[in-house]
Formats: sequence, structure tokens, C-alpha cells
Amino acid sequence: MKFGVFYEQQLPKPWADDDEERLFHEALEQVELADRLGFDHAWVVEHHFLEEYSHSSAPEVFLAAAAARTQRIRLGHGIRHTPPAYNPPARTAEVVATLDVISHGRIEFGIGEGATRLELGGFGVPAKDKRALSLEAGEQIANMMAMTPYPGYEGDGFSMPCRNVVPKPVQKPHPPMWIACTNRSTIELAARSGLGALAFSFVDPAEAEHWVNIYYDIIRSEECVPVGHTVNANIALVTSFSLHEDRAQAIRNGLEGFEFFRYALNALVAKDAVPGRTTLWEDFQRQRGDVTDAVAAEAVAQGDGYASAIGTPADAARHLRAMSAAGVDQVIFIQQAGRNTHADICSSLQLFAAEVMPEFHAGEAERLAAKELALGPYVAAALGRKHWMAPLADDEIPVVRASVAKAVVPVNSV
Repeated sequence: MKFGVFYEQQLPKPWADDDEERLFHEALEQVELADRLGFDHAWVVEHHFLEEYSHSSAPEVFLAAAAARTQRIRLGHGIRHTPPAYNPPARTAEVVATLDVISHGRIEFGIGEGATRLELGGFGVPAKDKRALSLEAGEQIANMMAMTPYPGYEGDGFSMPCRNVVPKPVQKPHPPMWIACTNRSTIELAARSGLGALAFSFVDPAEAEHWVNIYYDIIRSEECVPVGHTVNANIALVTSFSLHEDRAQAIRNGLEGFEFFRYALNALVAKDAVPGRTTLWEDFQRQRGDVTDAVAAEAVAQGDGYASAIGTPADAARHLRAMSAAGVDQVIFIQQAGRNTHADICSSLQLFAAEVMPEFHAGEAERLAAKELALGPYVAAALGRKHWMAPLADDEIPVVRASVAKAVVPVNSV
């Protein structure tokens, strides 16, 4: 099984002047550490205007910095908003391909649509159209990265003339594509679209197995018609994360931050917001109360029956064995949440790499080879069902006329 780390860049109030600077640089240090320790993926979300919950509004900048500081870890847009009002499709194709070039082919490309009125309204994206806009753009972004030239497009969400979008990515035909999933219907959508499922819902192993079975049943069925030029058959689930040799201390270090993560996400969707005047952390603290010690005591009392990635290495291993048995391809750890400290996050990553990761990385290459062999015929059949955009013959490529007819630009003018 593969393992990832995940960044929303959460920053609860009150804020000091240098808090955002510290937040981003600590996150980069964590990704650099995860790379050295052998973690497989680092995922960075895109959100806008969601103060306290997510200050990650320009993930491509963070990913570029991470690419320069790492060697092997794969770097993921988890996700990038693809409705054109957020990011014009050609710009997304250019950004993703450039990141792939800079990182020597380590980029993963997740598409998404946004969920809150703060984001949708801020960019004028109609809520009822957001999914269709996202999928339409996602398919064309893949075409832009894979085709020379891109033939052009007239669609419901955007139009673009024939252009050759450069650079082209290192990974051919384009980086692996994923989609954000929050429930069963979006898991099904991911499989029908031939996309990896980034499942941002917190499920137990039994429910995870149910989701995995649904996903792969569709991947193997005639329903699967890829959005991209490949099928990325993978399902990744997020989970909370905080490790310590003492279970109670792991809970004290990480539980509150994880609970804030869930609280803030729900609040931003379900409650009214006043821009620049949020009180998410204050509201969360008032609602939650001081329950950490009671939760820790209950967890300690469970003995070896306790399984969670907020706990000891043995607790995490029990939890992850169940996820592995359910067929989950990747577990993504939410460790940067609430006011979880940089020191505790780094310590948890180091403890996990030393005492838990080796068991689950052993045999991973063989698992992936067997999986590719088993799914190969289904992937080929899915690609055969895809309606491919027709390339242009040389004599069909339109000439883009000069701005000024017969203009002569002096050699020394540029």
C-alpha cells in the first residue's frame, strides 16, 4: 500500500503577522522530510477564501517549491479546480505540464469543482453546473497535454481555438488523473470516468471495502469510459494521523486538530460566513469543550482492540492492515490540521517510517504488477469505448494571421 501526506494549509485564529509564512515553510519542511523517509505522495488542495480552514489558494506555487526540494516523492494537485471560471483549461494544462517538467515526471493531477458558496460565488461558478463544467474541462485539459496541436473546442463551459499548448508533460500522454470524491456517487463517477478516486470522506475499513468494490466493479464494466487518455485505476482514502509511543500522548497531539478539520469543513458548507470575520476555531472550541483526556483514557482502556492512525505504531498498523485488506491503494494522512505542531507532525512521520511503513511497502511492486496484469484487458476495453478527439492533418491546422499585415520587426527591437 502507498502512503501520502495532505495539505490544506489550515490556520486557526487568532493570527500573528508571520503565521502564514511559518505555516507554508513548515509544510515544505514536512514534505521534504516525507520524501527522505520514503512516503509516496504529497497532496496539496486548492481552495479560495476559506480562511482558517484552508489558505492553499495557489497550490501550483507550493508544488513547484516542493519539487525543487525533493527527489522522489510524487506531488499531487489534490485537487485543482477545473471549472473554467476558476482556472482557464489551457492555463491548467500549462501549469500541470510545467510542474511535471520541473519535477522530472512526478506530478499527479486531481480535478475538482469546489463545494462552498464562498468559492463558487467568488468566481461566479453556478453550483448546479459545477460538476459538468469540471468534467468537460478535465477532458479537454488532458487533450491539450496529449495532442500537438490541440485542435480547438467549442463547448458548453468554454471555447478555445486551435493552439499547441506547451510545454508537454514528461509523463506520456499526461500525468495520472484523479477526481475528488466525498460519497458513493462520486466514487461511482470516478470509476465511470476512468479517474483515480481521491476519497475525502472518513470511513472505517468495512465501508472502505464497500467503496473499493463499487469502484473496481465499475472499472471492469462497460460503464467505464475514460475522461483522460489513460485509466488511472486507484482509490485513495484519507485518515487522521498522529503517532507516539504513548497512545494517550498521540491523541493529545493530534485529535483536536483532526476534529477541527472535520468541523471547519462542515461549517463552511452548512453555515453562513462573513468574509474576514470568521470565528471557526473559537466556535469549534466552544462546541467541543475539553474532551481530549477523556477520549484518551477511553482509547487506552481498549488495549489491543484499539486501531487508529492516531495512536501508537502498533495501533496504526492494525488500522492499516484492515485498510489494505479492504483493497485501498493509498492511505493519505491528514496531519497538518488545527493547531497540530510542526514538531509533533515531523516526529509522527519519522516514527511511522521507522516502525510501520516497511511492512506495507514490502511486496508493493509485485502487487502493482499483478494489478496491472489483471486490469489490463479492462483498461484496453475502456479506452476502446472512449470518443477520441480527432487530430488535425497538417493542411487542416488553421493559420493564425499576424496582428499587423507585412509588419517588419527590427532584429534589435527585442
